[in-house]
Amino acid sequence: MKPLFAVLVGGALGTGLRLSLDLLVPHGDTGFPVSTLIINVVGAFALGLLTARVWPTARPWVRAGLGPGLLGSFTTFSAFAVSLVSLAASDQWMPGALYLVATIVLGFGAAWAGLRLRGRGRAAPAPAPAPEDDA
Repeated sequence: MKPLFAVLVGGALGTGLRLSLDLLVPHGDTGFPVSTLIINVVGAFALGLLTARVWPTARPWVRAGLGPGLLGSFTTFSAFAVSLVSLAASDQWMPGALYLVATIVLGFGAAWAGLRLRGRGRAAPAPAPAPEDDA
């Protein structure tokens, strides 16, 4: 039950964070989706960093709450896809192509940077704890 509850709580927090950023950086249906790009790049970086620094020692319910819960609800592939289709449907092919390339390049770059920061300022992570029943 702990992993399910952690995903529910993380999901509520991630959704709130996402909505807040969407309200701070609004864009129309056919405008360049800056907020979605920022959200997905920040989420990729955060997941890379958490995977490198937290996952090795975190309990399964913590990983569930932070990964699929918090960051899964903060970032979204569906918003990326809808924004891309909306740009294409309004004949904005160049902004659409730029958005597609920027999302892929910046997303992978951010995830890589998060993973690379693993060893900065600390020793190598301890081995993962033995699985336990967190129900």
